[in-house]
Amino acid sequence: MSSGDDQYVVLLATGGTIASRNSAESGGATIAEDSGEVLLQSTGHGSVPVKVIDVMRKGSYRLTFPDMLEICSAVRAALRNPLAVGVVVTHGTDTTEETSYLADLLHDDWRPVVFTGAQFAADHPSPDGPDNLRRAIAVAASPEAGGRGALVSFAGKIFHAAGVQKVHTTAHAAFDSPDSDPAGSVTEAGEVSMDARPARFAPLPAPRPGDDVGLPRTDVVASYPGADAVMIEAALAAGAVGIVLEATGIGNANPVVCTAVADATAVGAVVVTSTRVHAGPVVPVYGTGGGKDLLAAGAIPAGLLRPAQARTLLQLLLTLGMTRPHIEQHFHLRGSLVPQENDTMTALTPSKG
Repeated sequence: MSSGDDQYVVLLATGGTIASRNSAESGGATIAEDSGEVLLQSTGHGSVPVKVIDVMRKGSYRLTFPDMLEICSAVRAALRNPLAVGVVVTHGTDTTEETSYLADLLHDDWRPVVFTGAQFAADHPSPDGPDNLRRAIAVAASPEAGGRGALVSFAGKIFHAAGVQKVHTTAHAAFDSPDSDPAGSVTEAGEVSMDARPARFAPLPAPRPGDDVGLPRTDVVASYPGADAVMIEAALAAGAVGIVLEATGIGNANPVVCTAVADATAVGAVVVTSTRVHAGPVVPVYGTGGGKDLLAAGAIPAGLLRPAQARTLLQLLLTLGMTRPHIEQHFHLRGSLVPQENDTMTALTPSKG
């Protein structure tokens, strides 16, 4: 715990496997129970002062978009104090790629926000949470991690939030960035090594209080052999104004789905084409129901953004009230994960305060 005028790292605890234990009261199910202080104690503390804030205590499979916004709001609040050198968010691994990406989209501070968690519960014979948290605190305290937006630190590797994916359900090394190299690494002793600092896109504005009331509905619909229009029509009937199509290959569907996409965009829905393939861009190439036809039907290619992060970006843009041309521009730019030449970039510098 920090005191006086010492600099410190803020630990925002939100639940997840790292905070979970087997509960007899829940019929033997594993549920999030541990507070942030308990998580910090499990690390054996360390040389970096840490201020703990419990934001929520949920399995990340239960999170809603307002929950994700609440976590991002807690990050901003934590960084209002100039003594805070960085933030660690303990989070369930199921949806780390969504919340960390939302945090990255909104992050307008030089100081790092680092997400971590665990694959094995706190009462597992060999829990990985304490080591992951210890290393994440070291990353958040490292000047080398500054200016990179939101990061994910897990099993010794550090990833940029944009493009990170959970790639294994049970393995210790749960995360990877299939379309980019890791941002760096952190040893068991807390030694942080980072790559060259990449440019960042300009952060998006945070939704104002009340903007998350009556959020625009945004759904993910999968394409597969024999897929028809039923799921797209059902999403529209439920009130969806945004749809992410989890297409096949480089972004393909079939003629029936393409017609349904054209009908959806004709009534004002925004459709984004992503892919179920774990790496590589969405590229409109094929006809007869392929990506060329989806583009002609009004679908916006997601670039390198997989369905989870494509939906996060689309949900945020719709919540901010952006028009289709602006949404298309954001996907064109942010779908590359990092700015290309002449793209809009931000030039955050360390605070002098």
